Amino acid sequence: MQKRKTLSSDEVFLLSEAIFKNFVNFFKPFPGQKVHIFLPIAKFNEINTQIFVEYFLNNGIRVFVPKVVDQKLISIEICKDSLFETSSWGISEPVSNQDSGIKEFDLVITPVLYCDGLGNRVGYGKGFYDSFFQELYGKPKKIGVNYFNPNEIIDDIWENDIPLDYLVTPTEVLSFFTGEE
Repeated sequence: MQKRKTLSSDEVFLLSEAIFKNFVNFFKPFPGQKVHIFLPIAKFNEINTQIFVEYFLNNGIRVFVPKVVDQKLISIEICKDSLFETSSWGISEPVSNQDSGIKEFDLVITPVLYCDGLGNRVGYGKGFYDSFFQELYGKPKKIGVNYFNPNEIIDDIWENDIPLDYLVTPTEVLSFFTGEE
């Protein structure tokens, strides 16, 4: 978190663009896919996922964003006309609390503070995404995005922690995927 906070707004923008380009080149998203993607917390210098959202909406890709309602992460489908408000976390969230009910996504783009070389991730410690992942059907690709490549192993993994399948950084896409595609 401290390393990320030292990035300037220009660096956040440029690195976010590089991550986006690596993502599109690797995953080649196409119309009709369902993508669940987080919206960034600007004060924490999270990756600017608005670039992704605009691309998806402009290319016929269905976009779902998370919102915490009653201590549970739900998935709300958005469109170009969706209304947003800022949460107490500083996250732009849809005004609607209507859960889409969708449990089968093609891609789930997840925020991470850190991800190791095995796909283990560190978030903000609330466990929302681990619970969310457990509720999904099919085999969505769980994708983390981060400015930094892994260089240390996370050794305090809990039994309910669910690792990522991929990590996209400004320089590469790492695969941890062990299932069948």
